[in-house]
Amino acid sequence: MTKRKLAVIGKDVSKSTSPQIHNFISSRLNLAVEYNKISVAETEFEGRIDALLAAYDGVNVTIPYKLAVIPHLKKVEGDAKIFGSVNTVNCGTLTGDNTDGLGFMLMLKNSGVTVSGKTALVLGAGGAGRSVAKKLADAGASVFVYDRNTENSASVEKEFQGVHALKEIAEKSYNLIVNATGVGMHKTEGVSPVSEKLLSLCEVAVDLIYVPEKSEFLRLAEKYGKKIVNGKAMLFYQAYYADCIFFGLQPDEEQAKKLFTEFCEVEK
Repeated sequence: MTKRKLAVIGKDVSKSTSPQIHNFISSRLNLAVEYNKISVAETEFEGRIDALLAAYDGVNVTIPYKLAVIPHLKKVEGDAKIFGSVNTVNCGTLTGDNTDGLGFMLMLKNSGVTVSGKTALVLGAGGAGRSVAKKLADAGASVFVYDRNTENSASVEKEFQGVHALKEIAEKSYNLIVNATGVGMHKTEGVSPVSEKLLSLCEVAVDLIYVPEKSEFLRLAEKYGKKIVNGKAMLFYQAYYADCIFFGLQPDEEQAKKLFTEFCEVEK
């Protein structure tokens, strides 16, 4: 069986867990894969990306190149067309897609979080926040988005039906609060993007951050007995959907759930 050459490309992917996840999925599905990590400085991206796309069968694209890669593709499909952001590229056809939203929604489903008819506060209106807000609205939630850059949240409100931009966060009750900012990791570890009071009023707190496993945002919510979900499952599921694209497979939610359970067991 010929090995597919795959890679994750970002500004600094030295600590990326993508190789472990994709290698695990491919081994369980009997797919032959060679998976690499490629860090590319922002000043070098334009000069290197075409050669990298030509050298691989498929690539996963991460921060900060999910938008910058698009002019180098022949077409975008699926959620990438809606979000204007690509995280998965089939290099053979130079087609971009985005599996973040699918991964997020499957994470909620498998965590027992219902969305329809609920109120949701999304923190952050960048690439991740946009996809989360759109998916929640499509699933029947009333979605409110806050971003420190009010132009970002206003743009999401204008673009997606059922999404409302907030200029400030009032301490009121939401069924679901999603942290789609980077606050809580790296230099801001131990910091929550919202107040303890607000988290005490919610029902479910979801953090797209997966390192640390329990951010300050989640720790505070748990303190008040709230259901908490970290972003590890989303990371795994978006990788699963990406592999389905790379190999032309039909995604199976039960299969994805089983694989994630096994992956967590192996990691212990």
